[in-house]
Order: sequence, then structure tokens, then C-alpha cells
Amino acid sequence: MPATDPAGPTGPTGHRSGFAGALSAGPLVLDGGMSNQLAAAGHDLSDALWSARLLADDPEAIVRAHQAYFAAGAEVAITAGYQASFEGFARRGIDRAGAERLLRLSVELAREAVRRAGTDRRRWVAASVGPYGAVLADGSEYRGRYGLSVAELEAFHRPRLEALAGAGPDVLALETVPDTDEAVALLRAVRGLGLPAWLSYSVEGGRTRAGQPLADAFALAADAEEVVAVGVNCCSPADADAAVALAARVTGKPVVVYPNSGERWDPAARDWRGEPTFGRPGAAAEDRAAGDDRATAGERGEERGRVAGWLADGARLLGGCCRVGPREIAELADAVARATGAAGGGARSAVRPPAGPAAIG
Repeated sequence: MPATDPAGPTGPTGHRSGFAGALSAGPLVLDGGMSNQLAAAGHDLSDALWSARLLADDPEAIVRAHQAYFAAGAEVAITAGYQASFEGFARRGIDRAGAERLLRLSVELAREAVRRAGTDRRRWVAASVGPYGAVLADGSEYRGRYGLSVAELEAFHRPRLEALAGAGPDVLALETVPDTDEAVALLRAVRGLGLPAWLSYSVEGGRTRAGQPLADAFALAADAEEVVAVGVNCCSPADADAAVALAARVTGKPVVVYPNSGERWDPAARDWRGEPTFGRPGAAAEDRAAGDDRATAGERGEERGRVAGWLADGARLLGGCCRVGPREIAELADAVARATGAAGGGARSAVRPPAGPAAIG
């Protein structure tokens, strides 16, 4: 794919092919949290590399996690590379060549899951690119303001992006970005790689985690040719509700939205607190962990209403982040199908992307 056309080649009808073209045809369902799915399978993720440790130690576990989400109805797999970096692997004694192999492997494992899922539908691979703070493994990705310049952040991200791009993902997922400085660095770093990207902020209220107004943060991507979707992830579902329409209005691009379960992480106790509000509002966390299906028709209807609202406001990539598992993704996929008229196995309804100068089509 040429670097001058990150959206993909133009077909005989003038429409974009590839991932950007798929967005113009209708919404796509993302997967859920990689870490919670691996933890549910019994893996210890207390290491500083988090899920990325298993790239070296148990790559098959990552394939199985991707498979679980495809079986639930996901159409896009986000790779296990969120916490992966040359610097992080170096602390584990892995040299630069080895680190590059593991970064590429994160994409290859998702491709293997696509292969195993079969050919009943098209599935996509998004290479996860987490923020600089994730590499520090101290929670700083939830506050930003690392004390680094934009140039320093760009220098950190570019080699990792080059390694991931070399593995041939369909799209780069610039995700959980807490800070507009880092967004600027990432937007510079993806130039010339020949791949589309989405830019997704971690937010609280109407601001980034670093405190900048979301309208200003979204506006940074409005004219970025590489960016085919803008939005939020790793936030509460309520914060996502307000952000979707704002992202569409400010950028004119399709919106990506994949919030957490609604529970909150307690760093002192190193545990999740509160009740989930994603998927089955009001369902107790222990019920979800046990796999009990106690959602009432009303609760499922409430979630379908939320998803329909996201779609109406411009969302075209919808999924979940921390503590959102295959059960919730299955419910979300059903809600998307119902909202687009594709329930019952019909073809995906063509939902137009938001109007605007940056919209794809």
C-alpha cells in the first residue's frame, strides 16, 4: 500500500478499498479487553510488560484470546502490543532484534486468529500502539504530562510504529492517548507509513486525562490524512456517550468508541471497584465472572439503546476495553446488528459516515 494513500487504493467505482472502505460501508465491531480475557484463562499479568509478556512466554494464549472475541462477533482484533516497546523488552534482557520480532509477532498472532476464524466474513487486525506512559508501568498513561517534548515522544513512538507497520496490520490503533502533546507526536510519527490509523483518547468528563478540552484534542486529527477514525477508549461508558458526537462534529470523521466496563481501578488495593455499566447495566461483577446470564430484557434494551445512540452520533468502530469480555462483545454485536437492520444473519447495513470534509467514502 503506497505511503501516499493510507486509506487504501481506489477501486473502479471511486470508493476506497481496505479498512477505510469497510468503514464507509458500515460499522465494525471491535473486540474487548485483552488483559481480562488472558486473566480469565489463568495467566498472571502482574509483570511490567502486562499482556505483552505472553508474546514471548505463551503466544498461543494470545491467539486463543483473539479467537474468543471473533467467536463473540468481533470483526476487528486489537493486538497484544499495547505495552510492548523496545525499552520495555530491553529491561527483560531482550535485544533490539528480538524486540522487533515480538512486535511483529503481535500482528502475526492476530492474523493467525483471523485464519482460524474462517472465511464467513472479513476480519481485520489493528496493531495496538499504547502511550508512552504504558511503558513506564506506573499508571502515568492515565495522567499524561510525562515531562517529555513532542519531539522526544515522536522519537519514542516512530521505531515501534515502523516495526508494527512492517508486519502488515490493516490499521494502527493509536489508543489510550492521555495528552494532546502525545497525540501530536503520534500524528507526526505515523506519517509515511502507508497505513491508516485511528486516534483514541483516554478521557474523564469532557477532557483528556491530562486536562485538555476534548474538542481541542479531537481537532488535532481533523486534517490528518492517515487518521480514518477518532474517538475514545479506556473510559467510563458515560464519558464515551458524550464524546462520540463531539468527535464526529469536530473532525467530520468516523468515530471509534470502546470504553471500560464502568468499574474503576483502585491503585492502592490493585483491584476494580464499583458496578459495571457496560453490557448489562447493574449486573454484579461476580455474576459476570461466574458467567451467569442474569440480564433482563430491559437491561439488554438499555444497552441496545446506548449502542444505537453511539451509531446515530457517528460511531463506526464499537467495542470494549478493560473488563469487557466476550459476553459483552456478543451483546454489543447483537445491538449493532439490530440498530443497522442486520439482525438475523443479514448483510451489514450501509450506515453512512458522518458528513464533513474529512469523511471517507
